[in-house]
Amino acid sequence: MYDAGALIAAERNHAAFWRAHRSYLLAGGVPLAQAPVVARVWRDGTRQAQLARMLSGCDVPALDHALARSVGQLLGQARTSDPVDGAVAVLAADLGAVIVTSDPEDIQHLLDHLGPVGKRAEVDALR
Repeated sequence: MYDAGALIAAERNHAAFWRAHRSYLLAGGVPLAQAPVVARVWRDGTRQAQLARMLSGCDVPALDHALARSVGQLLGQARTSDPVDGAVAVLAADLGAVIVTSDPEDIQHLLDHLGPVGKRAEVDALR
């Protein structure tokens, strides 16, 4: 699962990100980039060709009512206010996904507040 930092790395043509992304695709993986994450980064498709190319190989799940309520509850428990990071943490924990992020501490803080469910997700810091 990609957070905003991963999408920005794609947009900026970060070589290490693209290598990891290609490897994941070649192994049969389908990365996730939640709709709120895309909204945080997307500004002008005519200038974001690299990002558009990367997103074409991703699933982009929506933030539905049930997920939104889970995110809100997590934000209250964690005493933080970023619904985008919260959505990443909740869905990644539900799926047991690896989160590629430029903010590993923030994401880990949220996962820690999900209790045992949060331990199903793994944080992978962008390098």
